[in-house]
Amino acid sequence: MTRKGRRGRYTLLVVVLVIVIAGFSAHDRSGESDPSSSAQGGTGGPTPTTSVDGPTGDAFPTTSPVDLSQIRVDDSVPADPYLRAAFGPAWADADRNGCDTRNDVLARDLTDVTYKPGTHDCVVTSGTLADPYTGTTVTFTKGADTSPLVQIDHIVPLAYAWRHGASAWTDARRLAFANDQNNLQATSGSANQAKSSKGPAAWMPADRADWCQYATQFATTLITWDLTTTADDKAALATGLATCQ
Repeated sequence: MTRKGRRGRYTLLVVVLVIVIAGFSAHDRSGESDPSSSAQGGTGGPTPTTSVDGPTGDAFPTTSPVDLSQIRVDDSVPADPYLRAAFGPAWADADRNGCDTRNDVLARDLTDVTYKPGTHDCVVTSGTLADPYTGTTVTFTKGADTSPLVQIDHIVPLAYAWRHGASAWTDARRLAFANDQNNLQATSGSANQAKSSKGPAAWMPADRADWCQYATQFATTLITWDLTTTADDKAALATGLATCQ
């Protein structure tokens, strides 16, 4: 081979080696950790999250919309027995809008709502409920035999509230609690009856997709009204909140 030919091959080999070395160098740099994205240096990257096991062993993020540390645990029982009458009439017009609370909640939670003529769109006569507790659709028609198919649930039940602080309240405060629409949800009569006055450890919505919302509302109500809970119910709320995405 001539000297010119050898020089050409040598030059080509040098070029190839330069390209290969440059490639390895770029790869090494791309694999370096960026201090701004690490958990210990800066805030540019995602914050590491831990997870807990759900009731079926699924892993859920611990990010919670409610701070459960604000809820006190108290397993004591009031000396006085619970009476529904202590919370006033079944449904009052607490917000003074001309409609009782039951009709307010029906109008809020149902779709395709119709009203009784002459009631200024107050008395709900029919509608459709997408029941969050069961994941089913329930048709509501006002009537002695049909109205019970859709009932209004106190998310934190009145009897539960009585056991966890409401027994010491004034009548006016208990009436306001019984009509707090943030603590009310239209649901199927069967779900409402099955729940009764149970806490989260004994009852959660059959539709697991509603656990986050239910636990959030239950816990928020306890905090808002300064009610206590049991250790088991607080743990069940944590499980429900862990399903929040």
